[in-house]
Amino acid sequence: MTAPDSLLPLHALAEENLVSASPDLLRAMVRTFADALMSAEADVSPT
Repeated sequence: MTAPDSLLPLHALAEENLVSASPDLLRAMVRTFADALMSAEADVSPT
């Protein structure tokens, strides 16, 4: 599957920013993502 043409500039911009980002920023982004996933999993009640 390929991305629509309208998303290509966004992808390129995001890739450039991530390549030049500091490891601390990337670490914080991963931590935030992981915390959100774990929180969402904890909020799901068993059926």
